[in-house]
Formats: sequence, C-alpha cells, structure tokens
Amino acid sequence: MKKLLIFVILLTAHFSNAQSQKSNIPKDFTYLHDVISNIEYDIRYYSSHNFIGRPIDGYERPTAILSIRAAQALAKVQQELNARDLGLKIFDAYRPQRAVNHFIRWAKIVHDTTAKREFYPTVDKKDLFNKGYIATRSGHSRGSTVDLTIIDLKTKKEFDMGSPFDFFGEQSHHNSVQIDDEQKKNRKLLKSVMEKHGFRSYSEEWWHYTLNNEPYKNTYFDFPVQ
Repeated sequence: MKKLLIFVILLTAHFSNAQSQKSNIPKDFTYLHDVISNIEYDIRYYSSHNFIGRPIDGYERPTAILSIRAAQALAKVQQELNARDLGLKIFDAYRPQRAVNHFIRWAKIVHDTTAKREFYPTVDKKDLFNKGYIATRSGHSRGSTVDLTIIDLKTKKEFDMGSPFDFFGEQSHHNSVQIDDEQKKNRKLLKSVMEKHGFRSYSEEWWHYTLNNEPYKNTYFDFPVQ
C-alpha cells in the first residue's frame, strides 16, 4: 500500500510539472516531442556549438517548440521518412526574439570571431546580415520555421548534405555547385518531402523550412524555450 501511495504521489508530481511546463507556452504551440515521439534533437543554441560559440539567450532547455499546425505537418514528414527507416533531427525550431537580439549584439562586436573557422570561414562577420545569413527579425520567432536534417533511424547518423548546419557560405545554398551528386540527392529528398507536406525552403540554407500556412505571419514571440 505504501509503495502504491508513493507511486501515485510521483505520478501526480510528474503530471503537475508537465502541465506547468505546458502553461509557459501559448496555447497554439506545442513541444515537438509531444507530437512526434521519436524525433531527435541537437539544439545548437542551447549549447556552445554554434556560430557565436556560447549558449544563446532564451534557450533554457535543449528542446524544440513549434506552432501546433507546423508540428502536425512535420509529423507527416516524419511518418513518411520512418517508412524508409529514416527520420528527422531538429537543430532549431521556435526562436525567441531575445535570441535574435543576442545575434544582433554579437554582430556589433567585430573582434568576437570565436567560431569563424567552423561556421563562416569565407564570409566577413560584418556581412552576415547583408548576405541574409542572420536577420534582425527571424521567421523562427513566428513559431512555424524549423532547421533540420535527415538521419538514419538505426544509426542516428546524419545524411551528408554537403555542409554542416549553420555553415554560412555558398556551399549551403540550395543551388550550390560546390557539392557532389550524393549530397544533392540528399538535399533533394529533404526538400521534396518537406514541400509535399506544406513547407517551403529558404534558398540560402538547405536546413531551413517554413510552413506555408503558418498561423502567425506577422507576430514575433519572445517567450523562452524552457
């Protein structure tokens, strides 16, 4: 009886914590793993493995949030890929405006180029905004844009897309001539399945997709990822 009571208390605490976590995001948003149970995460802006080289403001947990509409569309992408023993890995989803503001502050510190060699070796830091790699207002903050790639479900290995996530350079453009046929094929697979289920690509970044019928086309949110 005592063990049963302890179990009920723990279960109640877990449920209350989940409800509390849910209440911190708008009602039309969801944690992606609540919609897609086998989704993989590599939330770069929670860590130091990103183009700034340190954790980004607003990322308090390594999790992904999207509008419910975008999450449901992405679930269809995952379902189709799963049928081929493939899946999705998420690098970023909803991004708070405070994170974008962090990017803007960093861009003004010209000498801070900690991660240049890995993420923007051939681009001058001052040109990152002009060339469209960073924006003062990001579609991610509207809640229906996602950065992602394809993985092998069994090995969890990422497909070779010709450049890593957040690599700022021509190599990451969809029409790049600097990648081989296999890499082009992998990008084409990602693009075709994403477009099939209602997402559009961004020409400068092979990993970046936005839901066509996003619910908040003019609203930029700033609640934290927690």
